[in-house]
This record gives sequence, C-alpha cells and structure tokens, in this order.
Amino acid sequence: MALDPADLYDIRSELSEEERAVQESVARFTDERVLPIIGDCFDQARFPHELVPEIAGLGLLGATLPEEYGGAGLNSVAYGLICQELERGDSGLRSFVSVQSSLCMYPIFAYGSEEQRRAWLPRMAKGEVIGCFGLTEAHGGSDPASMKTRARRDGGDWVIDGAKMWITNGNLAHVAIVWAQTEEGVQGFVVPTDTPGFGAQEIHRKMSLRASVTSALFLDGVRVPEAARLPGAQGLKGPLGCLTQARYGITWGPIGAAIACYREALAYAGERMLFGRPLAATQAAQIRLAEMARRITLAQLLSLRLGRLKDAGAMQPAQVSLAKWNNCRMAIDIARDCRDLLGGAGITTEHAAIRHGLNLESVITYEGTETVHQLVIGREVTGINAF
Repeated sequence: MALDPADLYDIRSELSEEERAVQESVARFTDERVLPIIGDCFDQARFPHELVPEIAGLGLLGATLPEEYGGAGLNSVAYGLICQELERGDSGLRSFVSVQSSLCMYPIFAYGSEEQRRAWLPRMAKGEVIGCFGLTEAHGGSDPASMKTRARRDGGDWVIDGAKMWITNGNLAHVAIVWAQTEEGVQGFVVPTDTPGFGAQEIHRKMSLRASVTSALFLDGVRVPEAARLPGAQGLKGPLGCLTQARYGITWGPIGAAIACYREALAYAGERMLFGRPLAATQAAQIRLAEMARRITLAQLLSLRLGRLKDAGAMQPAQVSLAKWNNCRMAIDIARDCRDLLGGAGITTEHAAIRHGLNLESVITYEGTETVHQLVIGREVTGINAF
C-alpha cells in the first residue's frame, strides 16, 4: 500500500478521532477559504480580516480554553494541528490565531482575575475583541528583562509609559496585554487600545508576513485602574510562560508551511519535462525530495511527542526550544529548496514556496531566534548559562 508522501510514518493513525476531525475541519477551511485569496493578500500586504468570523466560528480562538470562557476545550495536539493547517495556508494567519489564543487569551486565563476572564475571554473567542501582546521592544527583542516600559502607581490607578515593537495585530487590536517594569518587578496589564495615550503605528515595507498586521505601540501616560493588572503574573515568568505557550504552536505551524512547499514541488517535478523525462525521474530531484520527506517526518514526530508531553503536564521549556529550533530550520530550508526546484516559476507568488520562505524568515526569528534556542539547549545539556 502506497504511503502518503507528506505522512510517511502515518502520524494520522496516532491521532484520536477528535484530533483527526479538528485537522480535517481546519484543512478544509484552509483549502476552500484561505488558499484562493492568500497569494493576493500577500501581494497587497493585506490581512484577510474577512476570515476572522469564520475562524472564530470554527472554534479556533482560545481553542484549548474551557468552554465556560468561550473555548473549545481541545487538547494540545489538536491545537497544534490547527496551527499546522493554518500555516499550510500562510504564516500570517497562524500568527493571528497564535497571538489571540496563546499570547492574549492565555495570560488572561492563567494570570487574570475571574472578572477579567468573564469580561474578555468569551468576546475574544467570538472574534469580537482582537488582542495584541506588548512585550518586545526595539532595543532588546531577545532580552525582555531590559525592557524600558514603566508602570507606576498613582492612587488607585497605574500609569504606563513606553513603546513596543514588532507587535502582531497591533493596529487590529481592541485590547493589548502590556508588560512593564514596576517597583514590584515586571507586571502585565490588560489595556483597551482606545485608552487615552495609547497609539499604534503599522509597520510597512515588509518582505515577510505581508498578510499580517505588524505594529509599533506607543504608551504615553496611559492610565488604567488596578483592575486592569493581571494579579497572577509576577516577574518575567509571566510573559515567558505566555511565550512557551506560543512557541509550542509554532513548532507545529512550520510543518504546515513545509508540507505546502513540498507537495507543490513534488507535483511540479512530476509534470516538468526536461531532456525528455520528468524532473522527478532524475536522481538529483529524488534525493532532494526524499530529504524533504525525511525532515518533515522527523518534525512531525517531534511535535506529536511534545504535544503528548504537554497534555500530560510534563513538557519542559527546553523541549519546546528544541522543537522550535528544529522545525523552523527544517521548514525554511525546505521552502528554499522547493523554490529552487520550481526554477523561474518559483519566484512568483502564484506558487507557495517563495511566500512561505519569506514568511519563515520571521517565524524563525520571533518567539526566540534560532541562536537563542540553541543556547537554551546548550544550557540544558551543560548546566552552564552562556547568554
């Protein structure tokens, strides 16, 4: 019996019935609603905002949160498959869902008060309220401890001053999760974006994540009440815990991008005639396609195991770093090689490889660069911190 070229180890057979149903549902959405428009969205540098209600209707926003807060109560593997199938469409769309779910809804759920959960999460799950995550600053993306944004108490309020950079959804957001230095250490705040003194400026001229909104945030005397502070987040463990959640999804997302490029190159190699035979009949092409299949298979196994560990409550941050490092490197290398196999056709956005390759330049950088994750593993195996 022939194997699925994009699932050589039959990972699908390891999934539960619910996990398979989730993957099929999101795959169908990606095929029918995302792929027909996403090339044009990338060309036009336009986020497909019209898809947000459908994404919400499928239960993809805050999918792992309990149903009482608007979530779907899915397990971590199902959420990973959501990320994989969305990124098979485009990294920008998966980034939107990751930020909304892992970086905005998760901290409200994990660190927020019950009042905050009830006020925000159901509306965010419906896509009525869009969030952004304000941690990164221009001078120190990989060093959040050096953040310059400050929040100070003023009576019963907090006043926040500072700026954030490279913020996904910034100009779409109705609410921002803002992290700031205080006299009690780093703390998080739920800040409505219509608060006086809050501003967002979209970043243009991007050659990556063009179908995504990326912004700079500015906070000039932004005043919020004590009720806006996330009471369960104290110190850098708060934002870093959110990043671990987001990185987990990112370990799955690039698998989808790699599969999209691989399937496209495989089909092209079977049709493209050179010197009287298909490109796929040459040893050079077969070796390259086989190498792609090997690396995709290893990434699939890595993320599946990570998801099972996460659902068992046994996942460690270093394990997430290993998978993020491996799977992003796998995907960007495959995208580049597929672009080459497509020849001149590969430089246009009529084909997926160049778009995915450009997007992955961001994915391999955000949520910890490749070097940062290499050093996390280096610290884990040697016991020595080389940061």
